[in-house]
Amino acid sequence: MKTLIMMSIMILLINLILVIVLNLISKKTFSDREKSSPFECGFDPKSSARLPFSLQFFLIAMIFLIFDVEITLLMPMIITLKISNIMNYSIIITYFILILIIGLYHEWNQGALNWAI
Repeated sequence: MKTLIMMSIMILLINLILVIVLNLISKKTFSDREKSSPFECGFDPKSSARLPFSLQFFLIAMIFLIFDVEITLLMPMIITLKISNIMNYSIIITYFILILIIGLYHEWNQGALNWAI
């Protein structure tokens, strides 16, 4: 028991000495304001945070999320094809795809799919 405590103290001391030496000889030269600021995907971190946001980008992101959720709903349907009744399965898939097509048609009529303004 005594040797275990001594070994633990020695390991902690060695780690403490290594951390102190590392901090003393590290290549930290000067504190750069740009490097210490958070990086936000291409935005200038020192400018105003209230920049105008593209509504078209937001709509495209929402459409992507909707299609992403649709894929997560379609995958289990493909897996359950083996164990379900084919008539019920085809009715459910038909309704699901019909809802997707109606939603796509609605987005198309609203102009959400126009890529260029």
